[in-house]
Amino acid sequence: MDSQSQNTSLQRLQNVEKRIVRVLELAGGVMDEMANPSGPRKELINNHCREFMQLIKDIQVTLREEIKSACEYRPFEKCDYVPRISNEICYKKLEYVISQFDDMKRTIEGYHAAAVDLMALD
Repeated sequence: MDSQSQNTSLQRLQNVEKRIVRVLELAGGVMDEMANPSGPRKELINNHCREFMQLIKDIQVTLREEIKSACEYRPFEKCDYVPRISNEICYKKLEYVISQFDDMKRTIEGYHAAAVDLMALD
């Protein structure tokens, strides 16, 4: 995630935090209004509830987008560590196989030389 998108993401999350604070203020305002000795003012409660619901929806949308964005983030996408290690392992395996072939070649050459020596004695 580049610096610009991180800043933008952090700003959106800070706005979510502010909205959550506002949601809590609205809920507290409704509770205060319900506890009002002269009775709750219906219009004030309706306005608070309407704003509360709109903020909750906005918070949900923003958080879903941020979660989706975070899931799409691939920090090691351009990393070549795995291919390099795989290549190095393959290289070591090939070195080992070549050394085994060299040993087999020397053994065969040794048998061949021994066979030539035996034929020369006959």
